[in-house]
Amino acid sequence: MKHQSYLIIEGIDLPLPNSYDLEFRDIEADTGGETEAGTIQRDIVRSKVASISVVFSCSPKLVKTLSKLSNKSNLTVKFLDTETLELKETQMYIDKFQVKLIKDTSYKGLWEVSFNLEEY
Repeated sequence: MKHQSYLIIEGIDLPLPNSYDLEFRDIEADTGGETEAGTIQRDIVRSKVASISVVFSCSPKLVKTLSKLSNKSNLTVKFLDTETLELKETQMYIDKFQVKLIKDTSYKGLWEVSFNLEEY
């Protein structure tokens, strides 16, 4: 039984991932950098932009679902914010989508699917 939702993409509550790596980064303008005095100046355009790397062990049915989602250019995603441990909703896209066959079974295999979710 799953106690916590980590990812809900387009209303699909995904199962517990094998790994969930959330990173927040700042987006800086080109005007930042090192000054003549040698100090660093950062011109932050956006702060705390989410990037999530996940890996799932999947049935063929879930592989098909995730493959369809990877073809969409804009996704509504609710993800577990590790700072508040609450779900946060944002617009994202899937990058670096990869599928590997782990084991061939009579049920069309056990698959490993990994991808990154990048916030717009």
